[in-house]
Amino acid sequence: MGPTASGKSGIALEIARHFPVEIVSVDSAQVFRHMNIGTAKPDAESMAFIPHHLIDLIEPHECYSVAQFVNDALVAMHEITERGNIPLLAGGTMLYFRMLLEGLSALPPANSSLRRQIEAKAEQNGWHEMHNELLQLDPASAARIKPTDSQRIQRALEVCYLAGKPMSEILKKPRNAGLPYRAIKIALIPGDRGALHQRIAQRFEAMLTLGLIDEVRAIRDKFCLNDASPSMRCVGYRQVWMYLEKEINAATMREMALAATRQLAKRQLTWLRSMKEMREFDCLAENLPEQVRGYLADTGLKAATVS
Repeated sequence: MGPTASGKSGIALEIARHFPVEIVSVDSAQVFRHMNIGTAKPDAESMAFIPHHLIDLIEPHECYSVAQFVNDALVAMHEITERGNIPLLAGGTMLYFRMLLEGLSALPPANSSLRRQIEAKAEQNGWHEMHNELLQLDPASAARIKPTDSQRIQRALEVCYLAGKPMSEILKKPRNAGLPYRAIKIALIPGDRGALHQRIAQRFEAMLTLGLIDEVRAIRDKFCLNDASPSMRCVGYRQVWMYLEKEINAATMREMALAATRQLAKRQLTWLRSMKEMREFDCLAENLPEQVRGYLADTGLKAATVS
């Protein structure tokens, strides 16, 4: 686990060179097909070197829930262990990690018809008005959800309508059973936040050089999307979308994307600080691969060279 640009994919591949693992992506953006550059998906060489799972599952106009992730991850992990290998979960979507480790609350599944109704009402009245409606139905959820966070407002309202009770009330109840495995939790934490921000800036410039703008343009031309689509709410994609819609210029697009990515990293670090029984490593350390390998060997994992 770790914030964006902390080097999770690189360390995962390093682990795969020494232990019998298969990688399970824990990334809510990498589930989308065609979104390769902006999500920093593993390249073809990496995918050929070691099996990767939960990448390229859906099209950009489709939705993917945390409940789907938990189910898909458990299926992938079972299949990996049946082959005699170890599931190595790597990514930065902390909500996915937490729900997989702790179990899901008994929330009703998504209802596409109801979601369309909520979206239609929001188009007419605005998301601030929908937030006011949530405030009446579920004050506790409304207090923790920003009036501008359309995705979470929609989900909270959906739960209220489907369950007939506030989502906050359901979340207080005991969760379903958590992960049926022994979890070795590794977190890559930057010892210098400024250095992480430099990595973020360098990586975004590299994405632009690789063709991020053309990637977003091709997706926009091929699929029926808008700026509220889950795929286009991903950091980087949202700002490039605004640029292509001529809402902002190139310089502003860069500034907004970097600011959003830094905010994402801050949220990821906040999530990580709340998680228990975790071994932290400085992602900026020069000997990070050796540190992680040594720690894994100390936990009892048996090394095996992957050919």
